[in-house]
Amino acid sequence: MQLGELIAVLSGKGGTGKTSICAGVSTALARDGFHVLAIDCDMGLQNLDISLGMSDCGALSFLDVCEGGYSLDQAAQHPRFDRLRFLTAPVNRSAETVDLARFGSLLHEAKQSYDYVFLDAPAGIDAGFELAAKFAERILLVTGADPAAVRDAAKAGQRLEQMGKTDVRLVVNRVNSRLFSNMSVTIDDVMDNAGLPLIGVVPDDQNVTLAAAFSKPLLLQTRRGAARACVSIAKRIQGLRVPLSI
Repeated sequence: MQLGELIAVLSGKGGTGKTSICAGVSTALARDGFHVLAIDCDMGLQNLDISLGMSDCGALSFLDVCEGGYSLDQAAQHPRFDRLRFLTAPVNRSAETVDLARFGSLLHEAKQSYDYVFLDAPAGIDAGFELAAKFAERILLVTGADPAAVRDAAKAGQRLEQMGKTDVRLVVNRVNSRLFSNMSVTIDDVMDNAGLPLIGVVPDDQNVTLAAAFSKPLLLQTRRGAARACVSIAKRIQGLRVPLSI
């Protein structure tokens, strides 16, 4: 039996748009016909449901399944993408209190039922970062182009290397071509400073904010801009050749 792939979506700092990338790529893969489970691992903020357009779905938390006697089959189903399911983060718990053996067992079970399992981690490189990264085969590390974000992405990449993670790819988000030109910065500069290979470039797009405001998946808000970039990242995850562009 071929197992699904576990992908952690991480960032070195807050404000990079990591959660919107996780939601956009997850929905793109589900729309392409893959069975996808998205798990919110950010116990402090729990915002993945908003970006998925599932804030009214009353989802179980992943600890409800790990510890509470609920079945993985009871994960909330997306109202528009029927191959996408969701587990939220628990409230009033910290990453340090999660039983790693139980969490690992949940993820192994999920890989038997889903083609892709996405873990949306909290920003930074604390316990939540390590919880999401520990079991992942592939990492999407999301950064902005500003110097602070790139520096933090480099630190996160170094930590992942220490953890033995070899399949780490950079997503440069909220790219503004005019600002890049004014700063005399290129995507290659961001890659070089972060020290990581690239899997996607996502333009700055007001539709991300508009979609979240209406609790609507980005891919149902628009087909252009950030949505198109997320679709391209999903294609690259599948191993397809898609040209990189802003």
